[in-house]
Amino acid sequence: VQLQASGGGLVQAGGSLRLSCAASGIIFSINTMGWYRQAPGKQRELVAAISSGGYTNYADSVKGRFTISRDNAKKTVYLQMNTLKPEDTAVYYCTAAVSDKFWSPPKDYWGQGTQVTVSS
Repeated sequence: VQLQASGGGLVQAGGSLRLSCAASGIIFSINTMGWYRQAPGKQRELVAAISSGGYTNYADSVKGRFTISRDNAKKTVYLQMNTLKPEDTAVYYCTAAVSDKFWSPPKDYWGQGTQVTVSS
């Protein structure tokens, strides 16, 4: 299973970016998908997560500004980031809990990371 993230870049404060992450490979089902981020010198932290049924969870710091969504047919998770702040600058990683067989428990997979830089 591979996760391919895209959509990062450089944006001014107050701007928007949309991250995408597509899963490929031998996949029977995908449970929770999410986005984490890691800023220099800081621990990786959860940004947002979405269940297979559409339940969502957000870090307090991004509530009201970021929206996570998924397209199950495309095996893709999105992160719409609005009103970006300099403190949102980080490498963003997507993750997905994937079962490759109906009897197998899900395993966590990670994307390669995409850089988001917000200038003030």
